Amino acid sequence: MLVPIFRFLSIFPLPFLHAIGAALGWVVYWTSPSYRRRMRDNMRQAGVSQHLRAAVAEAGKSIIELPFIWCADPARVSRHATLENWELVQAALDAGRGIVFMTPHLGCFEIVAQEIALRTELMVMYRPPKKAALKPLIEGARARNNLLLAPANMSGVRMLAKCLKKGKPVGVLPDQVPQEGEGVWATFFGRDAYTMTLPAKLALLGDATIIVTYAQRLPGGKGYVIRFVPFDGTLEGDSADQAQAINTAMERLIVREPSQYYWSYNRYKVPHGIDAPSAGEQV
Repeated sequence: MLVPIFRFLSIFPLPFLHAIGAALGWVVYWTSPSYRRRMRDNMRQAGVSQHLRAAVAEAGKSIIELPFIWCADPARVSRHATLENWELVQAALDAGRGIVFMTPHLGCFEIVAQEIALRTELMVMYRPPKKAALKPLIEGARARNNLLLAPANMSGVRMLAKCLKKGKPVGVLPDQVPQEGEGVWATFFGRDAYTMTLPAKLALLGDATIIVTYAQRLPGGKGYVIRFVPFDGTLEGDSADQAQAINTAMERLIVREPSQYYWSYNRYKVPHGIDAPSAGEQV
């Protein structure tokens, strides 16, 4: 049922979808107390509460733009994307080095992998949705052309590692809360957050270049600017030091466009089976 709906919505112009999405954002905000509370709390924690009104609208846009990103013709979608600093990526590709693209939930992160895959083969880690009805929609949308999917398990990790050793790029979302045993506690906007160790391990294993990237959503449905930014941290030290370096890099990226981050996500939750860093940090 969802696939026909998404395909129908994909025929509409992006400015129209974003206008509808902005309104939807406010409907969700006012009808869901838990959503509203988490968004406010997370933005207050990060010191960006002044961007709340814009963030509410942007959150709605991030949902309604998905039919366009996933189901519209790739050439049509690509016409709405401008790449900034692609030469950074091309230099790593020309050198034959693997690349770990780290893309937080900032802006239209779904378009980033698609645009990269139009230019080079890319493997991304994929965790199937909890709702079975979404699986054919999401998998069909993401597995396009040069865009390959690796499952979020040990088999998928081996696939990513093999890809990097061949000098090919992979993509991960570094700000997702990992499952038990797959992360460490590291500070994220001044509060302990259970953080992935996988991105750093992959980069070190494949001697890969790390590039952080996001797609800024332009106002008025004018499209997206996909920005590629050098990783300015270091992966020295233990897993906790490495996770902290990645969180710091993500913070610097997010404050560029704070209204377009996924603030309603429960980033500070304590996964099942994991001890909280302290009693005061439990969610």
